[in-house]
Amino acid sequence: MADLSDSHDTGQWRIDRVWLTVALLPVAVALFDPAEALEMLRFAAGALAHTGMFIGFAVFSIGGLKATGMDAVLAKAFEGREARMIVMAALLGGLSPFCSCEVIPFIAALLALGAPLSAVMAFWLASPLMDPAMFLITAGTLGLPFAVAKTVAAVGMGLLGGATVHAFADTALFADPLKPAASVGGGCGCRPSSPFKGRPHWRFWQEPERRAVFREAVVENALFLGKWLALAYMIEALMLAYVPAEAIAGVLGGPGLGPVFLGAALGAPAYLNGYAAVPLVQAVMAQGMSPGAAMSFVLAGGVSCIPAAIAVWALVRPRIFAAYLGIAFAGSVLAGLTWAALAA
Repeated sequence: MADLSDSHDTGQWRIDRVWLTVALLPVAVALFDPAEALEMLRFAAGALAHTGMFIGFAVFSIGGLKATGMDAVLAKAFEGREARMIVMAALLGGLSPFCSCEVIPFIAALLALGAPLSAVMAFWLASPLMDPAMFLITAGTLGLPFAVAKTVAAVGMGLLGGATVHAFADTALFADPLKPAASVGGGCGCRPSSPFKGRPHWRFWQEPERRAVFREAVVENALFLGKWLALAYMIEALMLAYVPAEAIAGVLGGPGLGPVFLGAALGAPAYLNGYAAVPLVQAVMAQGMSPGAAMSFVLAGGVSCIPAAIAVWALVRPRIFAAYLGIAFAGSVLAGLTWAALAA
């Protein structure tokens, strides 16, 4: 469940820095290399046209799921035996269309009411890594096998985190996880996922309020995906034009643990956004990045990106946060090595 929003209406007009960058980047490149500026715009337009049908399907799917009140189903993952909770939380975290900070009030309530940290950790680790929009864009850019593998890895990451916490639940490390006055703000400015509670209402078009939620979700997510992908494709064009392939291949190419470990280590500082990362990874792979390093990069970066990390930091004590990052790094390396072996 990856992040699909990064700003909110504060009642004050302000410039969106991503759109501003999209507008100014071609101008800046044109000052030094006019021919490359035109090529960059041509490349970005072609790439957006190629992924347009995936973006369209994704945003309409997200709008429909939010308008139906699908987030109410999340609560069912935290009912029953703990082992079942972990499995359901990992599956819902990796497949549901709501971002990590949208569910902060939901997670805070669960922890406060005594829901097991193991299931919450499973949900939190899987949630930033995959959702329907991410799957479609990844499949359209990096190929269906990579998208399926990342989905499996996202669920596997959640299962690894849940099982780890469950195994050490009685230790001091995982005792009393909540901060004394945990914040319910995730840092990315999301609105609540939807105002609807109870059972999902699949024929959402029959109610004006649900239709309004659908329209708002479609517009917001279309603009969000559009700006980030436009920026990413521009950067991809510049990387292909100016970054020597030998340099990338020498650092992140080849077999073994080294490239996969380095890909996971670079994921946190180099990760801009889950959707922007997809075309950037495509560019770096074209320059020689190994498949295993690419997988470890997108997984480690997705969990440790600012919105996802702040969503966890806002609620839990530092030792729980450190465990969250540690499990994410270990899971990313394991997934990268596995994908490298399968893709060989």
